[in-house]
Amino acid sequence: MKNRFSAFICLTFFALMACAPVRVNYDYDRNTDFSKYKTYNYFQDLNIGMSELDANRFLDALDSAMAAKGMVLSDTPDFLINVQSNAYNVGSQSSVGVGIGGSGRNMGGGISVGIPVGQSTLNRQIQVDFVDPQGGGLFWQAISEDSFYQDDAPEAKEEKFNAIATEILKGYPPTKK
Repeated sequence: MKNRFSAFICLTFFALMACAPVRVNYDYDRNTDFSKYKTYNYFQDLNIGMSELDANRFLDALDSAMAAKGMVLSDTPDFLINVQSNAYNVGSQSSVGVGIGGSGRNMGGGISVGIPVGQSTLNRQIQVDFVDPQGGGLFWQAISEDSFYQDDAPEAKEEKFNAIATEILKGYPPTKK
């Protein structure tokens, strides 16, 4: 019974961590007519910055999300996609404070020390650029950021990349305000 409870707690923790929100920032050229972009392809010299397996997983997820938006992968594309990724450590943001203080008649003093608690986490930033190869240049960009685990199972990585690609394309095409 104790083992089942421990397993349940562990699975719940990892499920919550896998569902952590993906933060995405968007930017775009306000003068762009987004309705003219229906077909796409990737830069030929794409160097994503992930392992080959992860890069293929992400591109598959992006292709699926693009298809859901009605976009078509083509050899004669309306625009090209560039993808860049980098991973970095984020230090622990928790700490425990220890303080010592004293006072006397006309004297006072104190010492405080913050002790970091927990481990740093590994985050990944993925930048997706839409570029018009006919001289229009960069017209849309999304930058996602989230935590990831290198030791995740391939299925968990696919699920995470699908969530990232879907979240990235929520902002495309941008809505005029």
